Amino acid sequence: MEMLQIIIMTVLMFFLIVTVHEWGHYYFAKRAGILVREFAIGFGPKLFSYKHNETQFTLRMLPFGGYARMAGEDPELIEVQTGQTVAVRLTGDEVTKIYLDRLDTRKNVIRGEVVSVDLEQKLFIELDVDGEKQAFPVHRQAMLTAKGKDTQIAPKDRQYGSKTVGQRALAIFAGPLMNFVLAFVLFALHIQMAGIPLDPTHLEIGEVSKGMPAAETGLKRGDIIESINGVAIGTDGEKMINMISESQDKQMTWKIRRGDQQLEVKITPRAIEGQEGGKVGTSIVYYQPTRSAGFGETLTKSGEAMANTTQAIFLGFKQLINKFSMDDLGGPVRTFELTGQIAKQGIAQLTQWAAILSLYLGIFNLLPIPALDGSRLIFLGVEALRGKPIDPNREGMVHFIGFAMLFLLMIAVTYNDILRLISG
Repeated sequence: MEMLQIIIMTVLMFFLIVTVHEWGHYYFAKRAGILVREFAIGFGPKLFSYKHNETQFTLRMLPFGGYARMAGEDPELIEVQTGQTVAVRLTGDEVTKIYLDRLDTRKNVIRGEVVSVDLEQKLFIELDVDGEKQAFPVHRQAMLTAKGKDTQIAPKDRQYGSKTVGQRALAIFAGPLMNFVLAFVLFALHIQMAGIPLDPTHLEIGEVSKGMPAAETGLKRGDIIESINGVAIGTDGEKMINMISESQDKQMTWKIRRGDQQLEVKITPRAIEGQEGGKVGTSIVYYQPTRSAGFGETLTKSGEAMANTTQAIFLGFKQLINKFSMDDLGGPVRTFELTGQIAKQGIAQLTQWAAILSLYLGIFNLLPIPALDGSRLIFLGVEALRGKPIDPNREGMVHFIGFAMLFLLMIAVTYNDILRLISG
């Protein structure tokens, strides 16, 4: 049951972080009047899908991220060509559906050969119907139907490329921005749950390894270490580790407190192959009392956590560039593994970890790597300086290559993560 809860909490955390990011793109694109065709969480085959207003909301199999697909961002897959035979259905005097296949099965339609068509600006279609040319206005939300799938047309003013540089930049930047907002909120929630730490007051037993002296003598997680061989320990963890290391195969006397009980434990450290000195098989935890945080203090500490974590993330990028190693990279498998370990520590720790991941996702997406939001913003910046857009085909090719490279890297990292899990 505990494992199931951890899996559910982990999945919900990733779902929240990715959904908030894509919602930023979606919301500001809609505000700019852009048609958002699909709001997807994940990539690959669909697991779940439903349509609301003009947007198809989908959950996909591969948990590598998500996307908000805007009309005009990529070449339209379905087009109506002159000379093509189609069938149209009218509502009033406007075309609301254009059928591109299975024309013989369509009822209550007008069938003819396309003489001319404009589904972006003038919004009309002209057909040759039994030798007679007939022109029909097309509704702004008309559907193209082919292979059992409806695709809404996108008039020019509803396409991504028709909007100002500022509107497009905001729609792109809004994804990382929402991750920064979410990170701040999650850091604040963590501070409210965990409180403000005060100075450590004592050391406690942490994890106890099976088959080691600590487990054999009955030490338990949470036992407070008061003295070893008559020497008070306080919060000096280094002193405790040195005393254990120097007492290999020598019996030690530990005085511990367990709740209201004072206990004396005899324990003999022993050697572990490949490590120096005596070991007892425990970790130690610095016990830190906490106090509640006020509203203003919560905001201040959240800002500090954002700044400190951002600094740590960029330091990690720098170290990765200076000394690249596949073992230093972690994909979805490794991240899920770490998240599961953190989830076992409690909701407060998981909330803090979610804040770190959300901040990381926002920063990573702003890097100038093709296919990421940062690269798209650079193209928009160049367009603003030039006064005209870069060739969409060239930009699309850059993003396609970047996405392919990132996807291959993700596969390699995931493979490495799986090997690491198998080998232990």
